Amino acid sequence: MKVYGSQICIDCRNYRALQRKRGFCAEYIEITEDTGKLKEFLHIRDTDPVFDPVKEKGGIGIPLFINDNGQKTFDINEALSWIGQPPVQDGERNEER
Repeated sequence: MKVYGSQICIDCRNYRALQRKRGFCAEYIEITEDTGKLKEFLHIRDTDPVFDPVKEKGGIGIPLFINDNGQKTFDINEALSWIGQPPVQDGERNEER
C-alpha cells in the first residue's frame, strides 16, 4: 500500500503514529518533502475522479491510500483492511481535532 500525506495534516500525523505503533509496512510518501513527490501527488489528484468530491469541498485529499491493485480511498479503516489490520480503535489517535 502507498500512502500520500503531509506532516502538516493532522489525519496524516495520526496515520503515521498508528503505523509506528502497530509496526505494519506501507510506503509513506511525504508530499511536502520535495517538488517531485508533490507533482506526483498532484498528477493523481488532477486526473482521478475519486478527488472530485474532495475538491468540491475545498479539500486536499490526504491522506490518500492506494492499494496494490490501484484502488484509492481516503478512509483509513478501509485502507487498514487491505493489509489485514483492524480498524482504528478508541485511544489510538495521537491528536484530536
